[in-house]
Amino acid sequence: MTNHAQVPVPASFWIIAVIALLWNGLGVMAYASHLMMTPEAFNALSEADQQLMNATPEWVNIAFGVAVIFGMLASLVLLFRKKLAVNLFLISMLAVFVQMAHMFIISDMFQVKGWEMAAMPAAIIVVAIFLWRYAASAHAKYWLN
Repeated sequence: MTNHAQVPVPASFWIIAVIALLWNGLGVMAYASHLMMTPEAFNALSEADQQLMNATPEWVNIAFGVAVIFGMLASLVLLFRKKLAVNLFLISMLAVFVQMAHMFIISDMFQVKGWEMAAMPAAIIVVAIFLWRYAASAHAKYWLN
């Protein structure tokens, strides 16, 4: 039986884990700023942005919170080389899918703001998939225990 703690991990593992932590930390900050938006900040938004925010259902905001909180937890757990990271990244990724399904399918955000706004949401989806697959691959290589 392989002792996982003794299996060396490449430097790239640590680099990816730290970048994942920073990425998800930015997501938590974005979510916190969304939650703590003052009426003055809301009123400073364009009319279109105000309408889009008002039209966003609460379940989308919950999915946003789940995505970033579980992503942050997964990143921390990944740094400790625990296989729980795989499941936490999976939950985060699924929440990202829920959130972005609203943005790409239900909302009229891109019709209002233009399709060039799709780059960041698309990048979020790609990163979420990558981090889940990377954690699963790390587990398969016995880097996580």
